[in-house]
Amino acid sequence: MKNLTLRRIADACGGILHLAAGSPWTADTEIESVTTDSREASEGCLFGAIPGEKVDGHRFIPDVFAKGAACVISEQELSEDAGGNWIKVQNTVAALGGIAGFYLRGLHIPVVGITGSVGKTSTKEMIASVLSQRFEVLKTDGNFNNELGVPLTVFRLREEHEIAVLEMGISHFGEMHRLARIAQPDVCVITNIGDCHLEFLGDRSGVLRAKSEIFDFLRPDGKILLNANDAMLSQLSCVQGITPVRFGFPDEEAGVRPAVWADCLESRGLDGTACRIHTPKGDFDALVPIPGEHMVMNALAGTAAGLSFGMSLPEIRQGIEALEPVAGRFRQIQTQEYLIIDDCYNANPVSMKASLKALSEAPGRKVAVLGDMGELGPEERRFHREVGAFAAACAPDCLLCAGALCEELADAARAENPALEVHHFPDTQTLAGSLSKYLQPGDTVLVKASHFMGFERIIRLLTEDI
Repeated sequence: MKNLTLRRIADACGGILHLAAGSPWTADTEIESVTTDSREASEGCLFGAIPGEKVDGHRFIPDVFAKGAACVISEQELSEDAGGNWIKVQNTVAALGGIAGFYLRGLHIPVVGITGSVGKTSTKEMIASVLSQRFEVLKTDGNFNNELGVPLTVFRLREEHEIAVLEMGISHFGEMHRLARIAQPDVCVITNIGDCHLEFLGDRSGVLRAKSEIFDFLRPDGKILLNANDAMLSQLSCVQGITPVRFGFPDEEAGVRPAVWADCLESRGLDGTACRIHTPKGDFDALVPIPGEHMVMNALAGTAAGLSFGMSLPEIRQGIEALEPVAGRFRQIQTQEYLIIDDCYNANPVSMKASLKALSEAPGRKVAVLGDMGELGPEERRFHREVGAFAAACAPDCLLCAGALCEELADAARAENPALEVHHFPDTQTLAGSLSKYLQPGDTVLVKASHFMGFERIIRLLTEDI
């Protein structure tokens, strides 16, 4: 890995390098890879030992040395006969962040940093799909968007990559500042400011302050792309002398006409949404292949990102239409009996409503399988009641809910639509055991909840025949 010698690694993280006698790896040897998973350790790697709640990574230091690791990062003092080189640090995760920032700057690769309350992952996927039509792109995989995930993503970069698209997720003040220090983005994208992590951030003003920390290390000639239809983001008229580029839907009454906008939306059901996209460089028609108006918004973010890197409109359209869903993010799975909409990775009021609306456009019998939404603060019960009323208005044929908070959702749905078939279960396990009683062949089944509910179990149960 370019410039990542043991000596430079220690300098980058403020650690103390201890060289083992007889080690083939010297202070000026470049490492081959970085991992925090001892099972992935290999010849020439750097292993970060992290003391977790259940498992302490320091226990596996002998194992990674046996696999040929060049060095380990340790919060603990190791003995002279530990088995290899090691760097003593105060905090392994913080050390990895410092190393990642040093490594990224040495590659001189432009970075797109993406944050927001809702839609970070789907926007990241859209932007990466667009940019990959011209550039060699590395994007965040899965949920690697926090203070450990961002460095591990950066360590996957190689000299052949031309752009890094990094998702940046936070739940506390100060976290985004630390992520931005690593990424130092050239382009900042904020999808929206919503009712997420209120348990820690208080209210939407707090969310805005926390997300805005992404600008702390924005490059002086950088670009800012913002959702034009978000009331909180409208407060950001100029940031560090940079005027944001706004994307969204026009609102003539509010005097909103973004630089990148869409109209002529036409639902194609679960096949997506056709629309016309308008830009300063011209207009084009596109089919956004995942349903929902929110996905058109993501396409507009992708368009704005593509334009910021000088892409042509045909390239941008091709990237939009090439988008593929990822597991847990409105991925459609056809089984012998059902069409499953796997949207179980996470949930909040905005994304829950968007998915319910998309389900309402599906053909045939529709079943919504919903679970608790987390980190909504003191108003969490009100938010669940709002989603319940919205679910009833979308009129699925059957609504199945699990979790303590979803009891509020179920009650609100019954009150809004007494004719709706609604069933509530205390937990995911009980719901899973009863699910088959309420499904019929040919059903379209939406599965959505916050990650802690473990609704992956529901997906496995429904797809075990494929």
